[in-house]
Amino acid sequence: MKCLGIDFGTTSVKAVLFDDRLREIASSTEDYTVKAAGNIVELEPEKYWSLLKNALANIRKTSGVDCLAIDTQCETLILTDEDGVPVRDAIVWLDNRATKEAEIINEKFGRKKVFEITGQPEITATWPACKLLWVKNNEPEVWAKTKKIFMLEDYLLYKLTGKFVTEKTLQSSTLYFDIKKSLWWDEMLEFLGVSTSQLPALLDSGEYVGEYEGIKVVTSAMDQVAGAIGAGVIKKGVISVMTGTTMAIYVPTDTVPAFKEDSFVPCHYSFDGSYCLLSWSATAGMALKWFRDAFLSDVSFKELDVLAEKVPVGSDGLTFLPYLCGSTMPKYNPDARGSFTGLTPEHTRGHFVRAIMESIACTLKSNLDYLGEEVDEIRIMGGGAKSPLWCSMKADITGKKLTTLKNKETACLGAAILAGVGAGIFESVESACSMIETDKEYAPSGADYTKTYENFVKYDNILNRREGE
Repeated sequence: MKCLGIDFGTTSVKAVLFDDRLREIASSTEDYTVKAAGNIVELEPEKYWSLLKNALANIRKTSGVDCLAIDTQCETLILTDEDGVPVRDAIVWLDNRATKEAEIINEKFGRKKVFEITGQPEITATWPACKLLWVKNNEPEVWAKTKKIFMLEDYLLYKLTGKFVTEKTLQSSTLYFDIKKSLWWDEMLEFLGVSTSQLPALLDSGEYVGEYEGIKVVTSAMDQVAGAIGAGVIKKGVISVMTGTTMAIYVPTDTVPAFKEDSFVPCHYSFDGSYCLLSWSATAGMALKWFRDAFLSDVSFKELDVLAEKVPVGSDGLTFLPYLCGSTMPKYNPDARGSFTGLTPEHTRGHFVRAIMESIACTLKSNLDYLGEEVDEIRIMGGGAKSPLWCSMKADITGKKLTTLKNKETACLGAAILAGVGAGIFESVESACSMIETDKEYAPSGADYTKTYENFVKYDNILNRREGE
C-alpha cells in the first residue's frame, strides 16, 4: 500500500510517496510565486488546484497511489459562493493588510481572552478573523457573495472530494476556533458576522474524507504538526527543532499554559486532541549565510565548520547576538539588531563563524528555558542538521540529546502517515511513527559552555532592550 504526503508550502509544493514501511518511492517538487504588493499577498485559488493536480500526476507517472493527505500553511483564506466557486483571489497567510481590523478585534476581546480560548497570544493582521473583517468592511460586494469560507487544505479537499470539511489543527490560528472545546468560538463568529453554515465541518486529523480517481483522501494537519509527526515527535519529552533560515521549535504539551502579558508563544491544537507550543527565532541559518555571502563567498558551509572547529569553546570571548531581523521569542523586540561584542585583535574569521553558531545554540537554550517544558530529546531538522559541529554544540549548550533523521521531508512523511491512518493502512499515528528511522545521535560531550551562555544573556540584556526599559 502506498501513501502520498503533499506539503503545500508558501512558494513550493512537495509530494513524496511512501510504502507501508515508510520507505520513499517517488517524489515531486514544483515552485510557484504568489502575487505580492506591499501588505497585499494573493494568489488565484485555481492555481493551488492546478499545482496539486500537477504534483499528483508527476507521482502517478512512477507509481500508483492508494491514499493521500495534504498539509498546508495556516491562515491562507479562500472565499467562495455556495457552489465552491471563488469570489476573489485567495488571501495568502503572509498578507498583512488587516491591521485596522486587528486593532478592532483587540479592543473588543483583548489579548488575554483571545489567548485563553484560541491559544494565540497576539492579534495580528495575518489571522483569518482579521482578514474576514477586512473583506466585510472593504469589499461588501464580495462579502455578500461569500457562502463558504475555506483555509487552503479545506479548499483542496473540496476540489478532490466535493466535501466541505476541515481539520482542527488548521483552524488553530483563525481566532474563531476554541482549542479547549475543539469547536467554533460562537462569540467571535457573531462579532465577525459569520455563521457556522459558512464554515466547514470540523474533523480530526487522519480522518477519511472521500475519494479522488480511486485514491482515498484523508485530512492531514497544519504544516508544523505534520512535520512533527514525520519527525516522530508525538509525545511529551521529545521536541523538534527546525534550523533553516529561521529556527522553529515544536513542543508537545498536555495543557494550554496560563496567559503571560509578555509572552508571544502560540499554543496550537494538535493532531491527537492535545496541544503544542510553537516558538521561533527569525534568524538562524540566515545569520551564517549572511556572514558567508558578505565576507567568505568562496567558502562552503562545510568549510565554515572546519574554520569554527579550530576555535575553542566560547570563541575566546566573542559573542554574537543574532537579531538581523529583530528578536521574536522568547524576548519580543522587533527593533533589536544583530551585533558582535567582545572583539579583540586576536579574533579570526573562524571566531566569527563559531560565535554565530554558538549564538543560535544559545537562542535555542533560552527558548527552552522560557517554555519550561521537560525535554529529554531534540529531533533536529533543516540545513543545520547537516553540521555535526552545530549539532554537538546544541547538545552541549542545552544539555539534551539531539537526534537527526534519515528522511528529511518530515512534513510530507507526517501527511503520508495521517493518510495511511485514515485509509486503514496504519493502526495509529503512534504505530506508524515507530517505523521512522533516525540517523545520528549527539549526546552532551561535557564541553563547558557556561561562560558562553552567561555572556550571551548578559549582552542580550544590555543590547536587546525596548525603549523605556
